[in-house]
Amino acid sequence: MENFEQRQHGERAILVSVSVQLLDDLDAEEFRLLAQSAGAEILEHVSVQRQKPDPKFFIGSGKVEEIAELVRALDAELVIFDHSLSPAQERNLEKVLKCRVIDRTGLILDIFALRARTHEGKLQVELAQLKHLSTRLIRGFTGNLEQQKGGIGLRGPGESQLETDRRLIRVRITQLKDKLIKVQQTRLQGRAARQKAAIPTISLVGYTNAGKSTLFNILAKSDVYAADQLFATLDPTLRRLEWDGIGTVVLADTVGFVRNLQHDLVESFKATLEETLEATLLLHVVDSSSPNMPEQIEAVESVLKEIGADAPILHVYNKIDLSGDTAKITYKAPELPDRVYLSAHSGQGLDLLSQAVQQCLMGQLQQFDLVLNPAYGKLRTQLYTLNVIQSEHYDDEGDLHLSVCIAPHKLEQLIKQAHLPLDEIVGAKSFLFHRVLEEFESKQE
Repeated sequence: MENFEQRQHGERAILVSVSVQLLDDLDAEEFRLLAQSAGAEILEHVSVQRQKPDPKFFIGSGKVEEIAELVRALDAELVIFDHSLSPAQERNLEKVLKCRVIDRTGLILDIFALRARTHEGKLQVELAQLKHLSTRLIRGFTGNLEQQKGGIGLRGPGESQLETDRRLIRVRITQLKDKLIKVQQTRLQGRAARQKAAIPTISLVGYTNAGKSTLFNILAKSDVYAADQLFATLDPTLRRLEWDGIGTVVLADTVGFVRNLQHDLVESFKATLEETLEATLLLHVVDSSSPNMPEQIEAVESVLKEIGADAPILHVYNKIDLSGDTAKITYKAPELPDRVYLSAHSGQGLDLLSQAVQQCLMGQLQQFDLVLNPAYGKLRTQLYTLNVIQSEHYDDEGDLHLSVCIAPHKLEQLIKQAHLPLDEIVGAKSFLFHRVLEEFESKQE
């Protein structure tokens, strides 16, 4: 068997989409995008119809021979299947095709290896890859693996470890899990500090390439990498910002989901998705221009259910500049928004998103009637900056009466920072400031 060298760029690949009656049909265009995201040079895309998977090859032996002819004729280096294959099926296919074979999970893991930037992201990718690799140490077509230069499905830890002893892989998996536990503990400390300060967390979730990072950059005035490609963002990103009418919030951008995401992948990335689990509100960003929108929504909801996320969800139908929809809010109950239609690219409907988020957080937003004497003008300016003042008027004594709708923690924070006497600012009806006064008096004692 001849040795084979991996190309540095654009591995020559044949894609195989299998439509199985007993399994969910997959999106062929999304499959092509996944392969292109991994850097594959697509030579041919073969479609196969099956009543049920073949135990030996997943597809029929006749189709395998047909693909083998294509491999030889096109000098292909790699065959990628858009389904999960068992280790035995991969080995059997490699023996006949005489080139490497990877499945959907291996392809996604390779893209993750390309995208991971942070320490945590790289740990999670390596853990997922080693778990996937541990059942595939013996391959049908290996050549001289020590001479490989890497490639799709082999980047990251899989690059030179196909002959690695299983025991060493188990040791490394244990080490990675321990490191991720420490990362998780660090995240818990940060999350506990936010919860102590009663700062709401709003997490962006959605199908990959739905426009989450573009929306995140606009809201947070940030520069998170955003591109028209699958899994452009892998590592979670958090930003604290002042949102008009709401006050301080933490905005979280998370990895995008895809259909048929394997349980092991979800399990490996639970540390990343914990920001979703602990969120006060989820913004489910939907690509309203996608022809597969219903299936994509279902895929995201399936993953959210699997990880146990039960926070309230506001659906954000993005890309209305492409879909032709108009900017609007739809409601599932009075004052309870269900959908916001907008375009993060053009800016249409962003004001409606703020309005809808305010209404979703209304359980946290409360009405307060404040009385400020003329010396407290700085607090009034801050409240105007947050756009939370609903009405104001002066009484005969020159005091300013304000009606504000704001999160209690934010108003408490502003007053504490200004070192203002609470009893002179608000009346006795505010339970919040009774509590603050009691805390203050107990500390004095």
